[in-house]
Amino acid sequence: MKPTLLFDLDGVIVDNTPYQARAFQLLFRDLGLTTNARKLLARLNGMPATNILKTVFRHPVPAKQLKDYAGQREFLYRTLYWSKRRAMPGLVAFLEAARAAGFKIGLGTGSPPETISYILDHLDLRRYFDVVIGKDDIARGKPHADTFSVGAARLGARPEDCVVFEDAVLGEQAAYKAGMRCVAVASTLPAKAFQNPLTVIKDFTGFTPKRLLELLEQQPTAPKPDKQRAQRQYMQL
Repeated sequence: MKPTLLFDLDGVIVDNTPYQARAFQLLFRDLGLTTNARKLLARLNGMPATNILKTVFRHPVPAKQLKDYAGQREFLYRTLYWSKRRAMPGLVAFLEAARAAGFKIGLGTGSPPETISYILDHLDLRRYFDVVIGKDDIARGKPHADTFSVGAARLGARPEDCVVFEDAVLGEQAAYKAGMRCVAVASTLPAKAFQNPLTVIKDFTGFTPKRLLELLEQQPTAPKPDKQRAQRQYMQL
């Protein structure tokens, strides 16, 4: 059985996390908040923006207000990243090789359609993905399993045959909760931040489908999710 590949978007398809962090920081400055955005994303990256924003206030904030803040952050991010959009080094070569090898390929992210299009369509990457799962396709975002479970179901793949590519700790936990194995992309976090990935890559340069198959033989089953690790990501705020 050939593996099915499921890719996260931010920090995996593109190396955009520093721009995401900068956008959050500018929003926090405007709101009079002192939260460190880089440290915040190191813990909560992978969650929908409204969920991330909910954690930085000491008082309840109405859902509509959180959505407005998320929209402001999205505008700031797109402005900052507009001329910087580039595919992760080696990504296109790997996707082309994987498709040539007959792998099914999907994308799973907590982002809304317009944010997905901002990356995939601008960089002409959508053609490499058999399915694209976004915020509107799932009930619960990462670290819940929904993003990857829905992607696998739409691809007609069993969880044990799926490999997730993730740059976030909560995304890795979502993969394990879905019963899938994971390749960690250390675009923003150190290798030691991840629990038990197949391997840790900085980007896709030199990474091949053959190497992936070798790694799968070395780890025949998906690790169990580390509930304490996922919970700590929320608590250390």
